[in-house]
Amino acid sequence: MGLLTRRAAVFSVVGLLAAGVSPASAQALDKVIFQTNWRAQAEHGGFYQALATGIYKKHGLDAEVRMGGPQQDPNALLLAGKVDFIMSNSFAGFNYVRENLPFVVIASMFQKDPQVLISHPGMGNDTLAQMKGKPILIGAASRTSYWPFLRAKFGFTDEQIRPYTFNMAPFLADKNAIQQGFLSSEPYAIELGGVKPVVHLLADAGFENYQETINTSAKLVQTRPDFVQRFVDASIEGWVSYVYGDPSPANDLIKKDNPEMTDDKIAYAIKSMKDYGIVDSGDSKKLGIGAMTDGRWESFFKINVQAGVYPADLDFKKAYTLQFVNKRIGM
Repeated sequence: MGLLTRRAAVFSVVGLLAAGVSPASAQALDKVIFQTNWRAQAEHGGFYQALATGIYKKHGLDAEVRMGGPQQDPNALLLAGKVDFIMSNSFAGFNYVRENLPFVVIASMFQKDPQVLISHPGMGNDTLAQMKGKPILIGAASRTSYWPFLRAKFGFTDEQIRPYTFNMAPFLADKNAIQQGFLSSEPYAIELGGVKPVVHLLADAGFENYQETINTSAKLVQTRPDFVQRFVDASIEGWVSYVYGDPSPANDLIKKDNPEMTDDKIAYAIKSMKDYGIVDSGDSKKLGIGAMTDGRWESFFKINVQAGVYPADLDFKKAYTLQFVNKRIGM
């Protein structure tokens, strides 16, 4: 080996080590494709952080985070074998069992579903119970997710439903209006419209849906558990870094993928996730970010059985595995 060649090799190794990547892992990175459930945003920050800071590479992964959108169905992409992992929720796990599909939930980055109902201050809608019988703007998908829970727990009826078009103007124009929202999205837009809304986080009322889950195929879990574990570990490390460290590397990638995201929007979302314990609360305080438990899955299943969403004899334990979580990774 000539002098120049030896120097190039040394500099290459030094560069890899400085980036936190071993030469061996750099030579044999495993390609992995992760599909998100919507356009890039702070709610996806931990995955982008793991990508931006080299955490995935440190775990031997050549990761690609694919942005979702209104025309994409992550579960269909998983079914077709186009991606390795997708972002989803508990309902997807239950549906896999009901429809006999070979997929499983393996981690949950959010301990709380960020779904909210929003009302105006001083209008007598300061609790969910007070909204019984009143018109509420909700989207079509909500009829089969959280609405059955609200019917069962608070006596809501389908007669209350009004169509939600994802436009804030009707809410801003009517002080009696109540609408659905995402904790870090609609409240921000409403505040920009001059109203400080009352925000009701459904998770704090007992809606125990795991959100921002990582789902994959049962076959991948069985045949490549080390590959799956490395992706979960790296993603959790990314979320720890994003929530408790400097989120700017991820934010730069988020804004690149989705130019509609601004620094103010991202900052609002991060603050909301921290203030409400979306990522780190409950079980994650003991078990680490990404945590799931048998008790939480069983409780949420029973809630949905009582709401008439699933039959009581559904073998819900097939919806998930705890094999890859509850290890306090990166904490």
